[in-house]
Amino acid sequence: DLLLLGNEAADSGDYQVGVRVAYALDWPCVTGLKDIQLANGQVHATREASGGRETLSVSLPAVLTVKEGLNLPRYPSLPGRLKAKKKPLERLTPQWQAPGLAKLRLKLPSEKEHQVEILGRGPEAAPKAVELLQKLGVIPR
Repeated sequence: DLLLLGNEAADSGDYQVGVRVAYALDWPCVTGLKDIQLANGQVHATREASGGRETLSVSLPAVLTVKEGLNLPRYPSLPGRLKAKKKPLERLTPQWQAPGLAKLRLKLPSEKEHQVEILGRGPEAAPKAVELLQKLGVIPR
């Protein structure tokens, strides 16, 4: 119901991934967020705007892109770190398997699952192929 993505790409600094994913899913998208609240199937999101803050509400499902600082890490306290050092650590030895692939099972599809429809031959099959791709939602109508 909720996709959280970074606001921008680390390599090129562009802001495309969140917007394009939202477009492909046909979900609402809010970008550059600094605060998120969820309530009653709604997302209340806050982002910095020129001279202040802007709060937006969208219904779920939604795609949100967040800026740095949305979640601040919690560092352990000194007493917590000292207690953790005293706890016993369980050590496990993995059982190695022989390298390579192994066949787990082979399942043949039933007749119902395995249906083939020939749309035609050559250029006359193109309109039927486009119609099928539209029906499947691969290309827009």
